[in-house]
This record gives sequence, structure tokens and C-alpha cells, in this order.
Amino acid sequence: MKSLFMPDRMFPTVGDPSPSYLRENGIDVLILDIDNTLVTYGEAEPTAHVAQWVERMKSEGFSLAVASNNKPERVARFCEPLGLFFVAKSRKPSRRCVTVCCAHFATVPSRCAVVGDQIFTDILCARRSGAHAILVTPLPYPESLFFKFKRLLEKPIIRRYRKLHSRDRKGVSS
Repeated sequence: MKSLFMPDRMFPTVGDPSPSYLRENGIDVLILDIDNTLVTYGEAEPTAHVAQWVERMKSEGFSLAVASNNKPERVARFCEPLGLFFVAKSRKPSRRCVTVCCAHFATVPSRCAVVGDQIFTDILCARRSGAHAILVTPLPYPESLFFKFKRLLEKPIIRRYRKLHSRDRKGVSS
């Protein structure tokens, strides 16, 4: 059994999981984090690059939602221009946001991927709910002492992931 903190996959950016990778894994709904995943922490509105990526994913047939622990005003300001369903104050790592998104899109957690930059919120939320867990490298931002501490706690999990997946690539089972 996989650890509650271990991602299914790690990618450098939110745009790196290809539509074919997502389809091969039975995913048709992406539940996205905002801060340090789609844009730098505190950036109020989506960038042109994010807007283009969202449109491309929609045109590929994927449903997209945002789950953020931020306040509704901040999340709405980001999501409304993109036409994205969202769950603000999602309380990740609670399963609530996945449950709400599944109800909205009439699907089940196994058809969803939670994509975010934090193991102890995004990945744990995905694992607890039965969704696919995708960890992306956080966008660069001068983090507070609290976040630096959390990132330090994530390092052993990331090292373990890389060790497991380097063996998989060499044909050695884990």
C-alpha cells in the first residue's frame, strides 16, 4: 500500500502531465491548487499562460476545478475569468473538495487528479479521497519560515519517490 503522502507522479509544472498520460490513468477531472501551482503565491489573477493552458485542457475534453484553502473572494477573482468551478476554504487535506467536485462533475474520485505543490495538503487530500495525486514543483516564491519548515518535511518523501521511480525506470520492481 502506498503512503498517504506519496504522490502517484511528480512533474515540474502543472502543464507537464500530458492529456495522454491523464487519459491512460483514467483521469478526466483535474482539481487544481492556485498558489505556487498555477501562479506564484498571492498573484490575484490568472496569467495569459495559465488561461491558454486551461483552454487547451478544456478543448482536450478535461473538466477543471480549483480547490483552494484561500478565501472565497480571492478564489473567485482567480477562477471566474477562466470559467472554472471552485471550492474555496476547501480545508485540504480534507476530502471535502474532491467530494464536492465529484458531485459537480457527476464523477467518482478515481476519475480525478488533485494537482498541487504541497504534500501535506494536496497529495494527502488526493490520497484520502481516492483521487490520483500529482505533485508539481512549487513556483519560486520567497516562502515564510512555516512553509520552509513544511518543505523540509517534504524532502524525505520526495527522495523516496525519486528512489522508487528511478528503480522502476531501470526495470527493477519496487
